[in-house]
Amino acid sequence: MALSTRSKNKGHHGFPGGKPFVIARGEAMNASPVRMDDLPLTRFHWRIAGLTFGAHLTDGYVLGVIGYAMIQLQPQMQLTAIQEGLIGGSALFGLFLGSLFLGWLSDHIGRQRIFTFSFLLITLASFLQFFVTSPEQLILLRICIGFGLGGDYSVGHTLLAEFSPRRYRGMLLGAFSVVWTIGYVLASAAGHAWIDSFPDAWRWLLASASVPALLITLLRVGTPESPRWLMRQGRIGEAHEVVRRFLGANVLPGDEIASVTTRRIGTLFSTRYWRRTAFNSIFFICLVVPWFVIYTWLPTIAQHIELEDPLTASLILNALLVVGALLGLVLTWSLSRRRFLISSFSLLAVTLTALALTPASNSTIILLLFVLFSTAISAASNLVGILPAESFPTDIRSLGVGFATAMSRLGAAVSTGLLPVALVSWGMRNTLLVLVAVLLVGLLVSLLWAPETRNLSLVEAADGTLKPQGKGNEHSVGV
Repeated sequence: MALSTRSKNKGHHGFPGGKPFVIARGEAMNASPVRMDDLPLTRFHWRIAGLTFGAHLTDGYVLGVIGYAMIQLQPQMQLTAIQEGLIGGSALFGLFLGSLFLGWLSDHIGRQRIFTFSFLLITLASFLQFFVTSPEQLILLRICIGFGLGGDYSVGHTLLAEFSPRRYRGMLLGAFSVVWTIGYVLASAAGHAWIDSFPDAWRWLLASASVPALLITLLRVGTPESPRWLMRQGRIGEAHEVVRRFLGANVLPGDEIASVTTRRIGTLFSTRYWRRTAFNSIFFICLVVPWFVIYTWLPTIAQHIELEDPLTASLILNALLVVGALLGLVLTWSLSRRRFLISSFSLLAVTLTALALTPASNSTIILLLFVLFSTAISAASNLVGILPAESFPTDIRSLGVGFATAMSRLGAAVSTGLLPVALVSWGMRNTLLVLVAVLLVGLLVSLLWAPETRNLSLVEAADGTLKPQGKGNEHSVGV
């Protein structure tokens, strides 16, 4: 198919005189142009979503199986409390490093390369867990897995946000939480079924993560580069070719203009962006710290609060996370981002306080409170895939998403690693009350800084100065 392309004298959208400059001969040349932000969902959107969801399925599985593997690992390797904490938090520490470095790198070299590299690393490191002979080897491999997952978090959220139509962006980004939860519940089911079957079941549990990782790696071959990123690099013709090939000849890439933002981590703390950086990092931390602390060590916590058959109880609670994640999709579609976030922090703080103050002997009330907490935090977790990706312009979007993810994973890694020590030193009640304080910090930050990005184009949302103007709003600005 022949193309006619010119790049001189570009107008506001990279077109000569502001009009499309890529024409597909023999196609509907008179078709009205439509922006990527205003498209309906297409098969291509679902393909990109599926490939990015794969990272979250794997991440949920990787982080879910370690709690069950630890049941066999602890007596076999005679792990100390510190070693248990390091193993439990090692993947999260790797996520911190990968989110920060690979997120920054993808803003320089593009999304697609990191999108492919990350899962090659995850597949190899997951498989090698089968052969470990010491705690140190396992810690190193799980750091590598986390490094790949961290990069994929940054790039996956960014890539999907940059392709998604505005109307469906929240639903698609929020669905990450549903898929993550499914991966986590699958890990819980596998752990529940296998962990007492034979002495080396923990090896098979950990290495089994390499199966979905390999499948995702193969399916990602041929993924296109983000046209928004290409536009910001001044590679106008390439951006239009990607859009023409995958979305249609009459589709415009968006409102991106040549990049003027410095792609350095210091930019996140400039006068223009520091509040966005602080808000996304802190609210993310305050949601995931209680999440990871409680659910990484759920079998152990269930034993501490004297629930009958802790493995079965933890499996039921994990299954409820899927219900919460699906509920979160409905709330993301129907509520404003800000109202949803503030209400979630309030409910979680009240529920966890009640859980901390309920006597351990009252297992029925504790189980009901855990059900409410599980459902609420799983629903609210949908927002961690949405707000960071909507808060930053294209040329630092992966960096911003990566930094917020890195801070959340660092907080989760430290808190998860300290939990065994905290339980011994402070007891369950005081440990839970510390987590309540974390949730209250998240509530305060949300009240002060949470933006409203619903119904905005990606450029409008990242600009941060515009208000929602309702469905169908066509106004946009350069970032």
